[in-house]
Order: sequence, then C-alpha cells, then structure tokens
Amino acid sequence: MSNNPTALEPGLRGVVKDWSADKQAFPVPWGKAMMWIFLLSDTFIFTCFLTSYMNVRMSTLDTWPNPSEVFALTVAGHDIPLLLIAIMTMVLITSSGTMAMAVNFGYRRDRKRTAQLMFATAALGLCFVGMQAFEWTKLIVDEGVRPWGNPMGAAQFGSSFFMITGFHGLHVSGGVIYLSVVAYRVLTGFYDRKGTYETVEIAGLYWHFVDLVWVFIFAFFYLW
Repeated sequence: MSNNPTALEPGLRGVVKDWSADKQAFPVPWGKAMMWIFLLSDTFIFTCFLTSYMNVRMSTLDTWPNPSEVFALTVAGHDIPLLLIAIMTMVLITSSGTMAMAVNFGYRRDRKRTAQLMFATAALGLCFVGMQAFEWTKLIVDEGVRPWGNPMGAAQFGSSFFMITGFHGLHVSGGVIYLSVVAYRVLTGFYDRKGTYETVEIAGLYWHFVDLVWVFIFAFFYLW
C-alpha cells in the first residue's frame, strides 16, 4: 500500500471507505444540484402538459379557435394579432437578460448592482403576470371561455389554455417572490457574510427555466 495519505485504496473496500468518509463525488454544490433535479422534474410535467395539448388538438373533431383571432388586441379600432402575447414574450426575454447580468455582478461581489438587477427582473416578471391576468380576464369576461366550455369552438381549448398558462403563471409568480427575497438578502449583505453568491446563480437557473418554458408554450399554443 502507498505511503501517500491522499492515495485511494483500491477495490470495493476502498470505494466504501471513500464514500463513508463523505468524499465529494462531483464538484457541484448541493443547492445547485437540487435545483437541477427540481427543474428536471418540472420539465417532465410541462412536457406532459404540452404533449397532452397536442394530442387533444389533433384528435378533436370540433373547430379549434384561431389563436391569431382569439388573442388579438384592439388598438385604435384595429385588431392586431398576438400583440399582447408578443409583448409578454419580450418582457420575459428581457428579464432573462437582466437576470444573467445579475448573476454576472454577483460573481464580482457587486452587491448594489446585483440587487438592482434582480429587483428589475422581479418587476418584469410582475408585469408579465399582470398582462396574463388581463389576458385571462378578457377571455373569461369578454369571450366567455371556461375550462369546461368555449363558445368559439372546441371545449378543450379552455381547459388546455387555463391549465398550461396557469401552471406557468404560478411558476412566474413564485419566481417573483423568490427573486425578491434573494435580492433583499443581497442588498442587506447576507451573502457577503456567507462568503458566496451561489444562491443568486441558483435563482438564475430557475428564472431561465421559466423563460425557456414560455418559449415552448408560445410556439405550441399561440403560433400553432
């Protein structure tokens, strides 16, 4: 056996000894690893939702409403197709950029700019939720769309829309609260005392995931 204290003991006995000594198998912080596992499980859920939506869309015999007409926004007496949805998408894409910059300044330990950019990201997320609430109100009150019925065609349209966009909206709302709490902690110097801004990066992973999911919802639900 080698006299080197850092040498690994061979065989199964060595493996047991290393793991029982709490050796780190992969250089990934636990917080980041747990967030990736959560996002992976969330990916399965959104995939099931979108796959179910596509199955319903292709199998229904009733007329499926035209998204360009349903989600048109009236401006100066003219109906502009998907205008609100385009604005919502741009807001989320912009928030992804501000979040990326926040993570960058977090690496530099720039407390003020990191907090400002995270609050800006949360504000953009809040704008998105507000516009989604307006969209829901318009469909429910003005168009009469319900989860169990739809005067414009296939009844499954309402259930698919409210399920998919509602679940995503909950993620955005939760993300706004999450980012606000982390930004407040950044501002108060909590992570400076902790010695790492790793939580800012973990929050960024969550927010980028929420933005990426919206891209798929936008493509499959609004453009199809």
